[in-house]
Amino acid sequence: MNPKWWKESVVYEIYIKSFMDSNGDGVGDLVGVRSKLDYLQELGVDVLWLTPIFDSPDHEGGYDIRDYRSIMDKFGTMEEFEQLLEEAHGRGMKIMLEMPLNHTSNEHPWFKESRASKKNDKRNYYIWREGRGSGFPNNWGSYFGGSVWEFDTETEEYYMHLYSHRQPNLNWENEQVREEAYQIVKWWADKGVDGFHFNSIAHIVKTEGQRDEDTGNTQHLPVERAYQMFSSLDKVNGIVKRLHEEEGANYEIVAIGEAAGLDPSQTLDSIGDEPGKANMVLNSDHMLLSHASQGIARWTTQSWTLLDIKNAISHWQTVLHGHGWNANYLADHDQPRAVCRFGHPGEYREQSAKMLATLLMTLEGTPSIYQGEELGMIGGVFHTADDFRDEETLNFLDHARKSGMDEEEALKIARRNTRDAGRTPMQWDASRGAGFTTGDPWIGIAPDYETVNAAAAVEDPNSVFHYYKKLIELRKVSRALLYGEYKLLLPLHKDIYAYTRTFEDETLMIVLNFFGETPMFTCPERLCERPREFLIGNYEPGVVEGSDFELRPYEAAVYRLG
Repeated sequence: MNPKWWKESVVYEIYIKSFMDSNGDGVGDLVGVRSKLDYLQELGVDVLWLTPIFDSPDHEGGYDIRDYRSIMDKFGTMEEFEQLLEEAHGRGMKIMLEMPLNHTSNEHPWFKESRASKKNDKRNYYIWREGRGSGFPNNWGSYFGGSVWEFDTETEEYYMHLYSHRQPNLNWENEQVREEAYQIVKWWADKGVDGFHFNSIAHIVKTEGQRDEDTGNTQHLPVERAYQMFSSLDKVNGIVKRLHEEEGANYEIVAIGEAAGLDPSQTLDSIGDEPGKANMVLNSDHMLLSHASQGIARWTTQSWTLLDIKNAISHWQTVLHGHGWNANYLADHDQPRAVCRFGHPGEYREQSAKMLATLLMTLEGTPSIYQGEELGMIGGVFHTADDFRDEETLNFLDHARKSGMDEEEALKIARRNTRDAGRTPMQWDASRGAGFTTGDPWIGIAPDYETVNAAAAVEDPNSVFHYYKKLIELRKVSRALLYGEYKLLLPLHKDIYAYTRTFEDETLMIVLNFFGETPMFTCPERLCERPREFLIGNYEPGVVEGSDFELRPYEAAVYRLG
């Protein structure tokens, strides 16, 4: 079991740009986060995960970093961050920073030096290659479409970027780069930061030689096929290990590594409870089910089934049990809202939001709530291309226009898949600007803010907010929910997701109806021979005796088995 504070915590992800604006400039900031600590404390969350706050030209949502030791002007000052850290700690909450170390901004001083000359001391801080007959050094595809290579006229070579061309990849084979990364992390740990989410860290190591791969009929190797060309968790552990080896240091930090494209078995050597390893692993298998591919091709969507979701989640739950720890999530700043993706944004918005909350809070691992998820937010409306802000979305629309796609069809696809869908401002109240800002917001506010907002939710004891609050309270007192083994029930049922969590003599059974129909739940005999106690659900308690009972639309229920 090996209890740890981060295993027993609930994380709340803050996309700071859209959380709370304190000065009316339309952009969220650190003072805004600090002003909402009472709200977050009432919800019951333990860890505030801040997306990048570092100095950045902000072409890519702050993930293009210009200075890792400074705060972006839009967000505030270092003094304001220190005040937030102090006040959060005073309330028993911890602060975790998202730390992108796979790449920097092309405005970072390192890159400016690197591109200045092939003989510059920082040339090998980044990945440079000469072109070849066909132009690009190899045929790898970028997440944002096109090649991972960008030609630079300064030295007439190409540099690698897995994402935007404004985000050149650092060369982690260079020992100086690894030392720089360690010193950055240590600098923030010395400030008292409690943890780090290492964004894209699985991609810091690239296959030796960056060789070509067979692309079939495509110009660039689809990025999901290139995952194994740049996937590894090992290098980040060197940073974490060195922190714990610091003489006289006592860093009680948590380290989360992303594992996109990896099988859970590939992460087992890299994660663990002991100092010097990534503590949790965040995977995206269930989040990628609705995409046919990645890169430009990711805009081609496909339908998911509940069997797909059960298989994806159950695989990580079972393989990591007793060996590693999951970081669980159903939404983040890069995804459409959970209710829109997995639930029902219309008639059953509240019921489906509560059903998804039940799933998130009862899986083995540390759950992460994305801002607004506790309200059942469904995101904004994007009428024209001018309403979008996300570079990846704008790249797709440009690609669609050049390829002759019908404009309305392209907009329809963009609305369904854009990262902006999850980035619309937090809806605090029914006032103009949704209580987020007194000015003009950096991106449009969802039109339902007058009815779906935090002020109304806090006042309504039956709201999604209070349901999350009750689930968090239950999780904190149930050892089965914290450390219990996950066992999938009814694996082939197309409408019901059911499983048990068992720790010592406590067994909980979770039953979720993922759709708007009324399927019959048939309890496995070995479980239904035992009395069951209703603990929480999104409807008034139904039948608690017998082996068969009908589920209501998007019903969720948690039972304790005697």
